[in-house]
Formats: sequence, C-alpha cells, structure tokens
Amino acid sequence: MYKTLLTIIFIASMPMIVQANNLEKGKVVTPVTVTNKGELILNNGSINYQSWRSTQLTGKVRIIMAIAGRSSAKKINANLIKAISDAHFPESKYQTTTIINQDDAIWGTSGFVKSASEDSKKQYPWSSIVLDSNGIVQRTWSLQKENSAIIVLNQKGQILFQFEGQLNHQQIKQVITIVKKNL
Repeated sequence: MYKTLLTIIFIASMPMIVQANNLEKGKVVTPVTVTNKGELILNNGSINYQSWRSTQLTGKVRIIMAIAGRSSAKKINANLIKAISDAHFPESKYQTTTIINQDDAIWGTSGFVKSASEDSKKQYPWSSIVLDSNGIVQRTWSLQKENSAIIVLNQKGQILFQFEGQLNHQQIKQVITIVKKNL
C-alpha cells in the first residue's frame, strides 16, 4: 500500500519535475549573447561568424526556430518551414531566425552541423542563422535538449507564441496567422 501511494505521488508530480522553459507570452526573451561561433555572415561566398545578441531581435516580426544540432530536430517542424515559405512574408517586415545548438549534436557530428549550417546560409543568404557551439541559448532560455522550439516575436521583441516540440496543423496555422496579424 505504501509503495503504491509513493508511486501515485511520484507519477502525479512528474509534470513538475520536467523543467519548463522561461519564455513568457508578452515578455521579451531572456537576454543572451552567443560569442562562440554566432551569426553566420555571408561575404563574397565566404562564411564569417560574428557575435549575436538576442537584443537584435527587434524591428521585425520574427519566428525563432531554436533547434538541437540534430537532423531529427530539424525535421520536427519541417511543415512550419514550408508554411512560412508559402506565406511569402515581406522581408522588410519579417525575419526567420534559426538558432542551432551545436552543443546538442550527436557525438562526433558537430563538424557536420557546422558545415550544414554554412551550406544553408549559402543557399538562403537572406536567412538569419546562428550557430551556438556552447548551447548558451538552450541553457539561458531553459529549452529542452534534442528538440525544436518555435517562438514568435512582435517588432518590439515581445513573445506572442512559444512551443517546444512538433507543432500540429492547427498550431502552424496559428503561427502564420499571428505573424500576418503583426506585420
């Protein structure tokens, strides 16, 4: 009886044990700076890195995709990426920012993650890509490892939507609607 009661209490408290992120609707993201690697800058076909700060996330409506440096994390929200592409948001008012946690790569693949990030920047030069080799964004924002987080910000950098994991069809429609409404 005692063991059964302890098991029930443990199972009931599981949701409280799982650490939630610290992203709160209506607030700005906790300030963070990525200095080891950082934002990929394309210059005459060459990739350079510059320090990136979350305070740069103002001025445009943004969808932030904070993903683990794993192909499985990239695939989690592939349907959202297609929906963003299909929406044809104006570049003057909208920006997607992809933050790749290279520290959360499968052992031995961090070089591949870096190379794939650089290839993506060359293929989509207008995109904003941040390579976070130390996982500082994931730790600062308390994001889940091995996952994908989607965060929508307004032009002031305030959080309008946030979710970790795979968005369902309704959530994808919600994200696109939120962006359109705030352009």
